[in-house]
Amino acid sequence: MFKRIKEDIDMVLELDPAATSRTMVFLTYSGMHAVWGHLIAHWFYKHRMFLIARIISQTIRFFTGIEIHPGATIGRRLFIDHGMGIVIGETTTIGDDVTLYQGVTLGGTGKEKGKRHPTIEDKVLVATGAQVLGNITIGEGTNIGANSVVLKNVPSYSTVVGIPGHIVRRHGKRVPTDTLNHNNLPDPILNKILELEKEITQFKEKERNEVKDGSHI
Repeated sequence: MFKRIKEDIDMVLELDPAATSRTMVFLTYSGMHAVWGHLIAHWFYKHRMFLIARIISQTIRFFTGIEIHPGATIGRRLFIDHGMGIVIGETTTIGDDVTLYQGVTLGGTGKEKGKRHPTIEDKVLVATGAQVLGNITIGEGTNIGANSVVLKNVPSYSTVVGIPGHIVRRHGKRVPTDTLNHNNLPDPILNKILELEKEITQFKEKERNEVKDGSHI
């Protein structure tokens, strides 16, 4: 446990420029407190002491605003940055060197049994407000954009944005897409709006032509 604490503090000092001392990190970083509390709760969960496990997890949630089900499996060096509102479901599996920002949900869809939460492989970054739902796998090195909703498997080293989430980059190269490219972040909702505008324009043009031809009543 002490080795894990030291490793996590070193990780925060490396990743967060606002972290200026080990004492500050140890005392004030709620993301680390949530992870450490989860390790204790998870031990009780594995030994089928479910009530104690849930009491610990809910206590950690009260103090940190981060809810990690004691059944979730978490790898090493999980960096939770400004973690308020994060929810991690019971059958979630998280690999090593993963980063989660505030408001992230690693949840279920409500329609599955057994493994019903995501598997997050190593070196994944999930940005603010993103929702990753269901028994899906997010491949190693993937970045998930803020407020995205991801419902399908994502291959390694991808960038995912939008609702529903879709891949816009793989291995650093842009993925061709039919949607308009606004700042390299395609928006399917915007695309639908533009399609409607195009249809309205075509309809108005047809009406004008009918008026000119004298066929409009």
